[in-house]
Amino acid sequence: MHPRLIEITERIISRSAPTRRPYLAMITAAARRSPKRSALSCSNLAHGFAACNSEDKASLKGDAKANIAIVSAYNDMLSAHQPLETYPALIKDACREVGAVAQFAGGVPAMCDGVTQGQPGMELSLFSRDVIAMASAIALSHDMFDGALFLGVCDKIVPGMVMAAASFGHLPVIFIPAGPMTSGLPNAEKAKVRQLYAEGKCDRAALLESESQSYHGPGTCTFYGTANSNQMLVEIMGLHLPGASFVNPGTPLRHALTKSAAKRVTEITTLGNNYTPVGEVLSEKAFVNAMVGLHATGGSTNHTIHLIAMAQAAGIQLAWEDFSDLSDLVPLLARVYPNGLADVNHFQAAGGLPFIIRQLLDAGLLHDDVKTSAGSGGLRTYTQEPKMKDDDVVWSDGPAESLDKTIVTTMAAPFSENGGLKLLSGNLGRAVIKVSAVKPEHRVIEAPVVLFEDQSELQDAFKAGKLEKDFVAVVRFQGPKANGMPELHKLTPPLGVLQDKGFKVALVTDGRMSGASGKVPAAIHVTPEAAEGGALAKLRDGDPVRLDASTGVLNVLVESDIWDSRQPVAPDLTSYQSGLGRELFSNFRNQVTSAEQGASAVGFLSASGA
Repeated sequence: MHPRLIEITERIISRSAPTRRPYLAMITAAARRSPKRSALSCSNLAHGFAACNSEDKASLKGDAKANIAIVSAYNDMLSAHQPLETYPALIKDACREVGAVAQFAGGVPAMCDGVTQGQPGMELSLFSRDVIAMASAIALSHDMFDGALFLGVCDKIVPGMVMAAASFGHLPVIFIPAGPMTSGLPNAEKAKVRQLYAEGKCDRAALLESESQSYHGPGTCTFYGTANSNQMLVEIMGLHLPGASFVNPGTPLRHALTKSAAKRVTEITTLGNNYTPVGEVLSEKAFVNAMVGLHATGGSTNHTIHLIAMAQAAGIQLAWEDFSDLSDLVPLLARVYPNGLADVNHFQAAGGLPFIIRQLLDAGLLHDDVKTSAGSGGLRTYTQEPKMKDDDVVWSDGPAESLDKTIVTTMAAPFSENGGLKLLSGNLGRAVIKVSAVKPEHRVIEAPVVLFEDQSELQDAFKAGKLEKDFVAVVRFQGPKANGMPELHKLTPPLGVLQDKGFKVALVTDGRMSGASGKVPAAIHVTPEAAEGGALAKLRDGDPVRLDASTGVLNVLVESDIWDSRQPVAPDLTSYQSGLGRELFSNFRNQVTSAEQGASAVGFLSASGA
C-alpha cells in the first residue's frame, strides 16, 4: 500500500470514530432481530404478503426463506431508467429459483438534470437526492426483508439510494444498473454543435437534431458525467457485481447479470453462511477507494458533495481535503468525454473498470482488504469481467493491457500525474475545481469580476455582446440555501466561445457545474454561499479576482480595509421559492447544510448515537 494512501485513510478513520462506532453498534443490534418477519404480529405479516401468490405466501409464513426488497427508480420518460421496467419480474423469478422471495417494496422519484438543465425544475434536483433517500427508507420500513436490491442509475438517484441503504446497514444490498445506451453522435460533435448554436451559427432545428442523435435510446447518457461516475463508484465500492456497470441494456449479458445479482443477494443474508451487511461494505476504506476511482477516471465534481453525504449516512466523515490530497496522489488513467473524445462504451471496450482497478491495486492505490457484496475475494475480484456461458454469467480475468491506449492507460504512462480535482481557498471562501479537461494555459486567471445573480443574466449578456473581454463571471446566490444549488452546465458553451476567441475567462459560483465540467476553469460549490453572507455577496462589478488552480488560490484582490468594511448584498430570492413545486421545499432550503458538508437536509447519526 502507498504510505500516503494509508495516512489519508487513517485520518478519516480517526475523524469518523465518534460517529462510526454508534453506527456499527446500531446495525449490529438490528441484525440480531433477523429475520425481520419474526418480529411482526400475525396481522402485520398477513398484510405484508396478502397480495402474494400462494407459493410466495407459504414461503413468507416461515423464517427459513429469504425475502428480498426491490426498490426501483423506474420511469419510462428517462432513458437511463426505462430498462428497469422488466427487472422486477426477472428478479422474482431468479429468487424463486433459489428458494427465496422478492417483493417490490417501493419506487422512488428519478428526475433528469438533462431535461431540467437551465430550467426552474433544476432547483429541485439536488434536494431530490434526500427525497430518494427518505422514499427508499419508507420502502424498507415494513421490516419484512432479509436483503435489498436497488435499481437506479443517474445523478441523485444512486447517492440517495446509498444513503438509504446505509440507514438499513444491517441488510445485505446489491445495486443493479441498467447500463449505457449504445453510442450515438460522438460527444465532441455534439459539443461542437452546441457551441455553434451559442455563436448563432446554426439554428434550433440543427441543435435538436444533434441532441437527438446523441441521446437516442434506452440507457444512460454515454458521456462521463455524474450518472456514469455513479456506476463506477458503486462498483469500486463493492456494491455491484464485478463488471456490471457498463453493459448495454437489452443484451443477454445485462439480463443474466440482473438475475445473478438477485441470486447473489440471497446468499449473503443472515440465513446463509456469508452474511454481508451493507453497513460493513460501506467502510472508510471503501470510501477512500471511491475517491481514488473518481480521480483515476476523471469523474464528476458532484461527488465532492454526494460522497460526503453518502459517507455521513454510514457514520463516516469525509472532507474536501481528502479529495484534494488523494487527487495529488492518484494519476488520471482514463480519457472519457468531457476529458477526452471517447464515450463510456469505448471505455468499456478498451478495458474499462477491471483494467483500471487492476492498475490501481497493483500500484498500492486501492484497498483490497474490503468487504464486497460479490464475495470474499476483496476488491481484486473486481478485476474480473463477466461473460456469457450457457445462458449464465461466468467471470474471468479482465484485460491486463489496455486495448486502446488513447482511452485507458497504465500507471507507468498516465494521461496526467494527478486526478485534476483541486481544493481552492482564499478570501472568497473554499471551492473545488476540476481541471482534467482544462488546458494548463487556462488554469490561472486574474481578471475583473462581472457579477450575475442568475444564469440567464450571463446568457443574455453574452448574446448582447457585452462579454467580449477578459473577465471572471461570478454567478452567485446559486447555493443550496438560496435556490437548491442547480447545475449551471448551460453556461459552458458561451464561456467556451469566449475562451476560443482568445479572452481569459473563468466561472466562480456557489452553484454546481455538473459532472460534465469542461474546458473553462470553474470554481464551484463556493462556501460559505452568498445567501449565508459568504464573501461572494460582498463582491462588486470590476473587483479583480485571481483564480489559480495550480496553487489552489481563490482571492479577491481588494485592499483589506475596503474589503472588511463592505456589507454583503441581500437580493430578493422569492422568484426561486415558488412554482413547479419549489414551494414544497422551503424547509429543505432552510435546514440544508453547506456543499462542503454534503448539502443535505436529512439527519444523520450523531456521535452520541442519537
